[in-house]
Amino acid sequence: MGCGAKWLPSVFGVPASTRKTLRIAVLADSDTRWKWGALTANRLAPDDSDIRLDGYLLRGRATPTARQLEEVGVRADSLREVTGVEFLRVMGGAADDEEPPYDLVVLSLVGGGVQAMLHGLRNAWGARTRRPVVVTGYVGVVYEKLADGLLLRHGADLVLANSRQDADRFRAVYEGVGADASSVTEVALPFLGGAPYTKHDPYTVVFAAQPSVPDSRKDRTYLLNRLVQHARLHPEREVLLKLRSKPGEHTTHIEELPYQKLAQRIDLPDNFRLVYGNMGEVLDRTDLLVTVSSTAALESLHRRIPTVVLTDLGIREALGNHHFVGSGCLASWDQLDAGHEPSPDAAWVTRQGVAAYGSYETAFDTARARIGKLLAAELPPLDPYYTPVTAPGYLPGILARHHLGPDGAPLPGAPVADKEPSPVRQIVRRAARGAYRHGVQRVAPVIRRMGEL
Repeated sequence: MGCGAKWLPSVFGVPASTRKTLRIAVLADSDTRWKWGALTANRLAPDDSDIRLDGYLLRGRATPTARQLEEVGVRADSLREVTGVEFLRVMGGAADDEEPPYDLVVLSLVGGGVQAMLHGLRNAWGARTRRPVVVTGYVGVVYEKLADGLLLRHGADLVLANSRQDADRFRAVYEGVGADASSVTEVALPFLGGAPYTKHDPYTVVFAAQPSVPDSRKDRTYLLNRLVQHARLHPEREVLLKLRSKPGEHTTHIEELPYQKLAQRIDLPDNFRLVYGNMGEVLDRTDLLVTVSSTAALESLHRRIPTVVLTDLGIREALGNHHFVGSGCLASWDQLDAGHEPSPDAAWVTRQGVAAYGSYETAFDTARARIGKLLAAELPPLDPYYTPVTAPGYLPGILARHHLGPDGAPLPGAPVADKEPSPVRQIVRRAARGAYRHGVQRVAPVIRRMGEL
C-alpha cells in the first residue's frame, strides 16, 4: 500500500506504470460495520490497484475496543477515533482548487449516521465537482425498517445491495417515493469466503448468538438450555456457543442479557464451550451452523455448511428469521436433536447473493465499473431525498444528534478533537462508556422486570 497520490482521473484501467494510489476513507460506528466497510473498500478497488485505506471510528456507545478490532482482523494504513464533526472537517479540508483528501469514502454507519454525514459532506464540499465518491450500504440481512433505513441512506453515489433480492427491493422503495434509484448497485456481502465444507471429527455444532435477537431473558434462556440439552443428547459432538462480544463490550446492537451471564447458572457438559474469535475461523471447524437469524447463516451457506435457522420461537419479523422463508433451512431444536439435516434451496441461495457456485468473484464488478466512471467525471453535490422541505419534522433531529444544523453545518460548540485526548480524558471516556453499558446490561433489565410486577 502507498500514499501521496495525486488526484486520479482514476486507477481503473490505468496501466501499472502510470497507476496512482486509490485513497479510501471508511467511517464506521461499530466492530461489525468496520468489518463490512473495510472489506467492502478492498473489494471495490481493482485487483491490480494500490490502496491507501484510512479508518475512522465514530465516537459513541459502540466504538469498538482494541480486542474487537483485533478479532475482526481487517488492517488499515491508519485508524483513529473521531467525532462526526471532526470527520467532516477532515473531508472538507481541501480548498476548491486542491485535490480532495480521498477518492472514495465508505459510510458504514447506522442509517441516521449516514444521513447526517451525507448532509455534512454536502455542506463541507459545497459546489465542488472534484470530490470523493461516496458509498454506503448494509452490514447484512435487511429484515426490518426497510423504507426508513433506505431513505436515510439515499443521497450516496452508490447504495450497495448485498443480493439481487435486496437490489430489487431497494429500487422499489426509492422509485415509490419519487427518489432517484440509480445509486442502487448489486454486490454481495464482502466477508464471504473460506474453504468449502468438509466433515470434521468430532462433529461440531455451532450456535451463532446475536446481541439483540431474541431480546427477552425467557427466550434467551430457552435457547441456551436447548443448546446445552443438545450437547447432553449427543456427547460425541462438540457444541460451541459463538459469542459476538465479551461482557462490557458493545457491537452494532445493544446486548442487555449476555449469554455468558446466563450460562453461569447452568452446569455445562464437557462437550460444550463458549467461544469468541473471527466467525470465519469458527466456520472452518463447523459441521452444523445454528442461529435465529444471524448473517453468519449466509457465510455458512456460502461454504455449503449445513445451516439451520431456528423456528422454536416462531417465524416472526421481530426475530428476522422470516427472511429465510423458502430457504430450506428452517427447523427446530426437536428436529435437530432427532438428527435432521437441512438441505438449502439452490434458487433461494442464489437470489440472496450467497453465490456458492462460482459467481462471487465477479460480484463487485459492476460497482467497480460505476466507481471508475464517477472518479473520471465531474460530480454534482450530494442530493439526499430527505431535506428541510421533504422532512422538516424528522431531518433536523437526526442532524442535531450529530451536532449539525438543518443545512448540514456544524452547530456552535460541536465537539471537535484537535489532538489525541489526554490520558485523563481517555480514562473519563472509558468510565462514561462503562457506566452506560452497566445501565444497559444491569439497571435497565431490573427496572423492566419491576415494571412487569
